[in-house]
Amino acid sequence: QVQLVESGGGLVQPGGSLRLACAASGFTLEDYGIGWFRQVPGKEREPVICMGITGFSTTYVDSVKGRGTISRDNAKNTAYLDLESLKPEDAAVYYCATVMPRGRPCPTYATDLLQVIGVWGQGTQVTVSS
Repeated sequence: QVQLVESGGGLVQPGGSLRLACAASGFTLEDYGIGWFRQVPGKEREPVICMGITGFSTTYVDSVKGRGTISRDNAKNTAYLDLESLKPEDAAVYYCATVMPRGRPCPTYATDLLQVIGVWGQGTQVTVSS
């Protein structure tokens, strides 16, 4: 079964950091670009950052630039999102998803990324509060 499972969410204090994981099964994650997204109630899902198969990444949210890092561990078939200096506005459900088709680089623009998503994870909640 092809699926992505996110983990690592939880309650974090402002200024803190966390690592979200996106574990893939049923396929080889390193063959695909991988994106992280977030969504708050009442708003559309927002592309945050994407990494292609070459390791080149694109950050789509200006407020995340310099604070967010995407990475992969191919041996574990898992991707990660590291976020530091967390702010209340980072609170959201975070999702990972594959970029289709296989090998496609991450689009330059966030709106284009949403058009080429394949498999979605179920999401993990991040709460930022003191």
